[in-house]
Amino acid sequence: MTDQTTIPGKLDNIEGCVFDAYGTLFDVNAAAAACAADIGADWEKLAGIWRLKQLQYTWLRSLMGQHRDFWSVTGDALDFALESLNMKDPGLRERLMDLYSTLSAYPEVKEVLQALKDQGKKTAILSNGSPDMLRSAVENAGIAELLDGVFSIEELGIYKPHPSVYELPVKAFGLPKERMSFQSSNGWDAHAAKAFGYKVVWINRFGQAAEKIPATPDIMIDSLHPLPDIVG
Repeated sequence: MTDQTTIPGKLDNIEGCVFDAYGTLFDVNAAAAACAADIGADWEKLAGIWRLKQLQYTWLRSLMGQHRDFWSVTGDALDFALESLNMKDPGLRERLMDLYSTLSAYPEVKEVLQALKDQGKKTAILSNGSPDMLRSAVENAGIAELLDGVFSIEELGIYKPHPSVYELPVKAFGLPKERMSFQSSNGWDAHAAKAFGYKVVWINRFGQAAEKIPATPDIMIDSLHPLPDIVG
């Protein structure tokens, strides 16, 4: 991997840019942060448990063949996190879920998407999120007009990292996967997208160690800022 603080290289012949949503475009800690005064010193711990269980439940349900949509999984994960920290305020749960439906986008998202559109790139979201969740987040961020597609795993009823999920934008846009870049802040997602055949930019916002699973992302950066130069 290269130094995250510099433009680490170029990806040639990219015609489409596909983005994970949660943690990549939208701040998954924003809901808990907004309720920090009510939660107290454990708000970051709550956010961490909530996110971890949310992901774990998607993987477990896919393996078990017991699908529920991402909104339901997000609620189950929050219930686990609240119980783990002995927080029993029903009003807090309701506020956190309401806030999760309109998570704030990271500051650079709109500018980067606009730059990619100015380059003539196709842009899309590919997410575990349910269609209603994604619609709400996209509208709240004001980025709907900057996206050519918003793809949810609900079309398939199975979560990432199943290869069929990564196929959705390829089929929709009619572009070879080798001419598309995939961006995710989640290391496991970035590795899986690379194994599928995308060119991959890992947005390592949280300074994670590299995953020990097949395939390696092409480039690692710590925010979306350099992306237009990488794929331009």
